[in-house]
Amino acid sequence: MIISKISLTNFRNQSSYELDCKKDTTLILGPNGYGKTSVLEAIYILTRGKSFRASDPDIKNRTSEFYRIELTTDSGEKRIATFDGSTKTFIISDKKSRRLPKAEKYPVILFLPSDLNLIGGSPSRHRDYFDRFFSQISEEYNTSLSKYEKALKQRNEILKNENLSPASLFSWNILLAKYGTIIHRIREELVNRINQELSDVYYSIADKKDDILLSYKSDVKNNSENQYLNTLEVNLNKDIILGHTSFGVHRDDFDFIFNDKIADGSASRGEGRTVILALKFIEANMITNLLNEKPIILLDDVFSELDETRRRFLVKNFKDNQIILTSVENIKLDY
Repeated sequence: MIISKISLTNFRNQSSYELDCKKDTTLILGPNGYGKTSVLEAIYILTRGKSFRASDPDIKNRTSEFYRIELTTDSGEKRIATFDGSTKTFIISDKKSRRLPKAEKYPVILFLPSDLNLIGGSPSRHRDYFDRFFSQISEEYNTSLSKYEKALKQRNEILKNENLSPASLFSWNILLAKYGTIIHRIREELVNRINQELSDVYYSIADKKDDILLSYKSDVKNNSENQYLNTLEVNLNKDIILGHTSFGVHRDDFDFIFNDKIADGSASRGEGRTVILALKFIEANMITNLLNEKPIILLDDVFSELDETRRRFLVKNFKDNQIILTSVENIKLDY
């Protein structure tokens, strides 16, 4: 897919906005608060099906009752998403649906300034990042994560009920065990795949022989549904006291290991940012190789956070992809 145009109506602070996109690199230039990130968010919704930062009621312009976004590709295809205050509708090739169909999703590499601080982030931030990454690569992961999160929400609501019956939790325990073991397995598989390339890709950027490892930390010790289910049942009294589910893949974390030490605290700021760049390059390569699609690259004001060397590698690595980026200042792109 190559995007040729994106149009926004009543989308965040953009009452009306239209952008013509180039096949290679498109720069959206403007001051902070101009609404540049909103354009990337609209593209993300029409390629992935949902926002990367908010729910639909929060996206709609406060003075309007609806929003509408339209994306046109170089082949002439039109993708439209509308939200009327309660319901979101996608229209692709004149076919309407409440959700973006699986076959119509297109891979995107989203690079936010906050990603550059991923090494020192919280466990929930780590999970959010890798969930977004892995969901694009594996539809099984995407589906399992969605079903797991719904089951977890239901179980946690029941745990807050003063008159709960343990039997009322059983069906949700079954679902958590089923989808939790799938999520755990795929996380292990994809982390192992990332680690096969991480040090080498880092070296290609930094020209330094450092050992980089992505560590996956989980209380789930194997992929046995029975053991997962048993642990949920053993922890029941604890969960009732806490009012939430204390065991499961929703508590997993990811750490970067830099030369056998946790990167947060041992790697310099520049080294940490090089690790994240390497991870982004691996993400793009995995999508291209596994899905046979060249992802669209969305860069939200990250150039200002990178030095000249890392900027050059970023542009060079994605030279065969369509890039749409935002910046508060005019930047050099012809490396």
